[in-house]
Amino acid sequence: MTNPTHSVTLLTRSGCGLCATALDQLRVICADFGLEPVTLDVDEAAATDPGLRAEFGDRLPVVLLDGREHSYFDVDEARLRADLSREG
Repeated sequence: MTNPTHSVTLLTRSGCGLCATALDQLRVICADFGLEPVTLDVDEAAATDPGLRAEFGDRLPVVLLDGREHSYFDVDEARLRADLSREG
């Protein structure tokens, strides 16, 4: 059961190895739900949204589901799959 109303965003930073691993995981998980994860570099976004880097910059990668923090450092695959299965 897919719900295309969900959005998955990965907050990243250039050169972050954990971020690259998380993105690979998210691509696989999201593909099962017909979604493509979006990435957002907190350092690049700081020019227009400094609060994003202030809030999340010290614990990247951060997965946002529908704009809300879902997990950080590691992708919580079981929980993300369960949440993506729910209606938005």
